[in-house]
Amino acid sequence: MTRHAIIDTINKLMAEEFEADPAQIAAAADFRETLGLDSLDYVDLVVSIEAGFGVKLVEVDFSDITTFDSFYTLIENKLKSKAG
Repeated sequence: MTRHAIIDTINKLMAEEFEADPAQIAAAADFRETLGLDSLDYVDLVVSIEAGFGVKLVEVDFSDITTFDSFYTLIENKLKSKAG
């Protein structure tokens, strides 16, 4: 899966599942602030990403997530590791 496909899939998921304004979803945008997720939303996010991409996410994966770009990179790296 290309990075562009990963970004497109994640952005659609965020807009549909978490009612995020697509205009606010940008690579440099603050991930937590833009989505306004609470702890239950993070569980939903993990489940959605795992189902959509077939990768496993754990709590520590989110420690360095500050922007959407860092989240895209996380998923991209998880997919590479899975294929690898």
